[in-house]
Amino acid sequence: TPAAVEAMVAALGGDPEHLECRIPPRWGALTRRILAINAVMAGCSADYARVVRAAIRAMSEAHFNLNAIQATTHLIAPLTIVNGPIRNEISMNAGHGAFGPGNRANATIRRAIRLVLLNVGGAQPGVLDKSTQGSPAKYTYCVAENEEMSPWEPFHVNQGFKAEESAISVFITDGELDVQDQGNVTAEGLLKTIAYGSTFGTRS
Repeated sequence: TPAAVEAMVAALGGDPEHLECRIPPRWGALTRRILAINAVMAGCSADYARVVRAAIRAMSEAHFNLNAIQATTHLIAPLTIVNGPIRNEISMNAGHGAFGPGNRANATIRRAIRLVLLNVGGAQPGVLDKSTQGSPAKYTYCVAENEEMSPWEPFHVNQGFKAEESAISVFITDGELDVQDQGNVTAEGLLKTIAYGSTFGTRS
């Protein structure tokens, strides 16, 4: 609805014609109004606006090479990882089933990104998107890091941010790969499972 779009534009800072970035391979202009429309169509709450914008702006940086990612024949898709307080503020799932189904924030943030890549970037399958088979990761691929349960420092801290700062990281990935180890009790055994899994798929 117009009211939902207006609320999303306001959450992005107002000025609906402000240009956030251009999205390849068509190099369409992503204004705040267009970003808001796609986010609303994806089912986003206005509270998610900053996360969606940050992820898309990160993808539009030249070194991310979004033009090649959008047009490749390979089965790749951007993965978005959210760190910091914003995870809990918008009730993202960082625990069981984090990649789906069922969490509105996880699902719709990434769906909004995909709609922008399609509608503004022009990456329509078989037209400018030349991926031979596609991937379910292209639909929705967004997760929050479970910082509270992790034995390591959060990824964004490792990258130079403060723990109390919110940050978005984007990666180019294949679809998810499930690597399970249900029998090893040594570090060497676990490492071998991970190595085999990364090469051949699930290994128990």
